[in-house]
Amino acid sequence: MISPNRQIARSAALVMVFFVLSRVLGLARQMVVGAMFGAGAELDAFWAANRVPDAIFLIVAGGALGSAFIPAFAERLARENRAGAWRLASAVVNLALLLLTVLAALTALCAPALVSAFIAPGFDPAQQALTTDLLRLMLVSPVIFGVSGIVMGVLNAHQHFLLPALAPSIYNLSIIGGAVLLGPWMGVRGMALGAVAGAALHLLVQTPGLFRYGARYVPALGLNDPGVREVGRLMAPRVLGTAIVELNFFVNNSLASAMGEGAVSAINYAWLLMLLPQGVFAQAVGTAAFPTFAAQAARGERDEMRRTLAATLRTVFVLCLPATVGLIALGRPLVTLLFQRGAFDADAAGAVAWALAFYALGLVGHAGLEIVARAFYALHDTFTPVWVGGLTMALNVGLSLTLPSLCLQMGCPPHAGLALANSVATLLELVALVLLIRRRVGGLQGRRMLVSLAKSGVASLAMGAGLWVWQAALGEVNVFVVGGGGVILGVLVYVLLAFLLRLDELRAIARLARPLRWKRDARA
Repeated sequence: MISPNRQIARSAALVMVFFVLSRVLGLARQMVVGAMFGAGAELDAFWAANRVPDAIFLIVAGGALGSAFIPAFAERLARENRAGAWRLASAVVNLALLLLTVLAALTALCAPALVSAFIAPGFDPAQQALTTDLLRLMLVSPVIFGVSGIVMGVLNAHQHFLLPALAPSIYNLSIIGGAVLLGPWMGVRGMALGAVAGAALHLLVQTPGLFRYGARYVPALGLNDPGVREVGRLMAPRVLGTAIVELNFFVNNSLASAMGEGAVSAINYAWLLMLLPQGVFAQAVGTAAFPTFAAQAARGERDEMRRTLAATLRTVFVLCLPATVGLIALGRPLVTLLFQRGAFDADAAGAVAWALAFYALGLVGHAGLEIVARAFYALHDTFTPVWVGGLTMALNVGLSLTLPSLCLQMGCPPHAGLALANSVATLLELVALVLLIRRRVGGLQGRRMLVSLAKSGVASLAMGAGLWVWQAALGEVNVFVVGGGGVILGVLVYVLLAFLLRLDELRAIARLARPLRWKRDARA
């Protein structure tokens, strides 16, 4: 029998491969978008408009629904009640479709007022009109993503990660296609159409998995089903928590819209770059770990869950600490290497690099939250992450109102202060949740955790010093050498030092590099 930690490691390795593919395609998408639209007014409008459908999906049917649905669905599967599990899935799909359609329609009707008063009050009238048009066009996406997100949860509950991990890559390819094929004639509207088509493909690519597991659709809302009520009960606090987080993003976009042309695009480019390592490492591991957490909690295996959670956190931290240092040390050459072409000039590269450096400070926080929050959800506790998140996001908003002016006084662009506010609040949120989950599961192998963090921190700082010397020695030579070569150098230095320091987690990760038995992992 495969141990839970090894099962997570195998599943995470498979998911990580496709997360890397998705993030590489996401990076390619941003490179194409940057070359075509730069970081100007038109792209600012796209990012501002895109924030709304993203928020609707995430609040109603994204992390909120997944965190509540997977434990309930997995519990019915664990009790061998497959008919009840499919009734539950059908009811949740039907309710999500109904709610998302109503919200999308109401948002479309109120779009002009929302844009001018809340989403982008700093835009000029022409930018606000474009933002309104784009918003209405992209409101189809959250309805489709709502169904797709539930399908993803169903497959994950069956320990099937291949198709859900592939879906985001298809989505990114569709946006690239919209930008390249339609962008020259339609501008950012072509990219918006590509996003809608990508949402549909995101769903379609996962449907074969449903047939594999004998899915049965029931055309009912299931309002009297105790399972549906349990999902709703667990989901309600998470909806509130997600709404608070999304409110913070809206505040940032709203503030950035008054910080000059390109500020909204700069923080969005930087945010997506920071999400590259966060997605490859933390989301891949978290996606693989959550069904295991949920199953262990359902069986009352608290000791197993404690060990699994501690090992998962250590793995994520030893991957994300060096990524943090690397993004700070190599931010400007990487942004220049990746984006500075076509309409994306040196000023835009500088603006993105500033935001990236401050977002990178919070990478470990974002990565840790991917794991710790899922542990609470597996315990059917969606309230604790919400109230902690609410407090820290309130702090985030307060810092977002004060840090931009402080950054300006220190010689940094004001939008960098928005990124710094996010990082400070996120790190404090992680600390609070780690302390709370530690009490719930009876410890997190604290001494072993601290030793791993210390070893990883030493290796990361030494890597950062090496990268500083690398850039100082090369100066203004080819940016491909400085940026690309710096990444290779950083990885080699960190891996070498980690092995010299006997960092166990990295040794375990290295063992995953052995050839994977894909078929077995896909079914694991």
